[in-house]
Amino acid sequence: MLDLIILSLHFFICFLISVAIWRGLKDVDLHSSSTGTAEMEPDGLILIGKEDDIKRSQRITAKVNGREIVVFYHEGKFHAMDSRCYHEGGPLCLGEIEDINGQACIICPWHKYKITLETGEGLYEGINPLEPSPTPQWQSKGVKQRIHKVTIDNGNIYVSPPDLSVSFDSDYFADKYKNSGDLAMEK
Repeated sequence: MLDLIILSLHFFICFLISVAIWRGLKDVDLHSSSTGTAEMEPDGLILIGKEDDIKRSQRITAKVNGREIVVFYHEGKFHAMDSRCYHEGGPLCLGEIEDINGQACIICPWHKYKITLETGEGLYEGINPLEPSPTPQWQSKGVKQRIHKVTIDNGNIYVSPPDLSVSFDSDYFADKYKNSGDLAMEK
């Protein structure tokens, strides 16, 4: 019975924290003005926004062919990926960026999944039970999140359209939230 009470309290506190984060971030401009449909350039690249604007806001969300993507500016580099986490569709644009084992990772705000900005790999901390004194080490789940190639040209940030001939786990939620209107962040 005590376990049930503690578990219920844990979920209630997590809910309150999620609401506080969500409400607090509404006042912060994480989603610059480019939350509409991005424009296709003649060379096939898709204009996302101005380099200086994205550097200032550190991230921006946009629609590319109806698909939500997020572009991050972190430690002098631009990274783009599907904006919905491969696990359950959490809004990565609201996540924190942390250094994990020498790699910049976005932490999904819903379930704390860790995804590298560079490759889209999912990371987890695991142990080898066959070791005499197993110590947790970061390991890869493989590439789970679709990343998009970023091009900088004349102060503008572009992404290449996704190659949908190769599938990624995040494609499910990219399709689920496709054309959802306002880059909705609710679960």
